Amino acid sequence: MRKMILVASLAALFTLPALADEKPGLNTEEKAPTPAHKLDDGYRGIEDARTMNVKQAKEMHDGASISLRGNLIEKKGEDIYTFRDKSGQMDAYIPMAIFDGKNVTPDELVGISGSLDAKQKPMRIKVTHFQKQ
Repeated sequence: MRKMILVASLAALFTLPALADEKPGLNTEEKAPTPAHKLDDGYRGIEDARTMNVKQAKEMHDGASISLRGNLIEKKGEDIYTFRDKSGQMDAYIPMAIFDGKNVTPDELVGISGSLDAKQKPMRIKVTHFQKQ
């Protein structure tokens, strides 16, 4: 009886991989999608309920949580960058630790999240999360 269970277990163990898909993960044989920085707002086929932009962010109160998608176009100081999207531009305070070793060029789409510092002149966003799109 024990031998029968052992044989059945071993047979099941070795046949399960044969039933699995041969090519798991990303399928690179298909045509690659358009690069994100060439798309309108960084997404294909997804309609966001509400997309925030720089113009809307500038109208919010001090300390408001903000998430934006656009481009970092210029380094203005130690940790100060100019962020731009289709509605305008604003300064962003991004400490080097937030970049986490990622290099970004002005033509790459990025996502930033943080809080609005409306008391600062000019107004800026203090970035706590950075994502290269």
